[in-house]
Amino acid sequence: MVELIDPVTIIEIVLVVFALAIILSGIKVIREWERVPILRLGRYTGLKGPGIFYIIPFIDRIPAVISTRIQTTPFRTEQTLTKDNVPVNIDAVMYFQPIDVEKVILNVERHMDATTWAAQTTLREVIGKITLDELLAEREKIGVEARNIIDEKTEHWGIKVTSVEIKDVAIPTILQEAMARQAQAERERRARVTLAMAEFEAAQKMVDAANLYQQNLRALELRWMNILYELGLQGRGTLMLIPTNTPVAGPTTGLPPLGVLGVQELTGTQEKKTSGKSNETGKS
Repeated sequence: MVELIDPVTIIEIVLVVFALAIILSGIKVIREWERVPILRLGRYTGLKGPGIFYIIPFIDRIPAVISTRIQTTPFRTEQTLTKDNVPVNIDAVMYFQPIDVEKVILNVERHMDATTWAAQTTLREVIGKITLDELLAEREKIGVEARNIIDEKTEHWGIKVTSVEIKDVAIPTILQEAMARQAQAERERRARVTLAMAEFEAAQKMVDAANLYQQNLRALELRWMNILYELGLQGRGTLMLIPTNTPVAGPTTGLPPLGVLGVQELTGTQEKKTSGKSNETGKS
């Protein structure tokens, strides 16, 4: 026959298991970068962690687990007016780290939300003191200024703000189009100035070359011959049209210039030679 277990024994076993479960429930393990505050009957008694530790069940309570690593939170400001009355929306990101866990627990409730709201209000204040051009051109400087102000606010909460970075600046579409037209006009102005400077430098170099050719006429003649040679190298059957009056630097000495003037000069010289021969023939 199967022996019946005494009900008292069953109750004792259940009580032992229940008591053992309660005792073991006080064993806690947290990671290396985490800290936990201990509230004993509502009073703060200190911090525990990292590793394994024990709390008294039903007497000690852990209200939160605080991470001591650098944390990142993105935030966005509502539409804000700059110093020159331009409405903008700012997307930013903030990096902060709890350095005094005791202050984080005792001085502020929901430190993540409190830090984010402090960052939003501070960034709005900073934007209201600068113009749109400064906001677009000096994001890093504005981030540093905002970080310093936020850090002063969160210092009493045991939180250190390490960096505030502006990711994006959203401005009205109409203003974007106006800025695009302004940028295009500025590019065209630079292009025209660059072209004018190139023309000026080219003209200056041409004047220098003309002065050089005037001092040395053989150089001009050699340059002209080199141009003809380069034209002849472009391909077979190249037809070269020589201008009727080729400019000559300085007085016309050396080789006669090509063109109508040179032909007239050669014709005059030939007529002189012919008349000289006729005179000699008449005398004879």
